[in-house]
Formats: sequence, C-alpha cells, structure tokens
Amino acid sequence: MTADPTPPERTTELRSESYRITVDDGRDSFFALSIEDAENDDAWLMSDTVYALESMR
Repeated sequence: MTADPTPPERTTELRSESYRITVDDGRDSFFALSIEDAENDDAWLMSDTVYALESMR
C-alpha cells in the first residue's frame, strides 16, 4: 500500500479556540487548544498542557 502524496483539496476553514482552565480552587490550571473543522464533527484535535502554580513562580 502506498500513500497518496497529494493532500485533499480543502474547501472549508479550520477554526481554533484556546482555553485556560483553573482547577482545585486556583491551585492548578491548564491551557488547552482546540482545532476543528466546523463542517465535520469527526475532524478535531485537542491539546492540553498542565501547569502547577508552584512551577510558574
């Protein structure tokens, strides 16, 4: 099996959202990024990174 080197033509735009979520009464927070195809519920990517407030000081 060989991969097709030609990417499919995109007809829609991707959208992205970023989030900062604080948990444990403000002791921890994490940042998340979501990238989605608005026309396809199955096409999305979510990435997150966890930070402790102690390591940010």
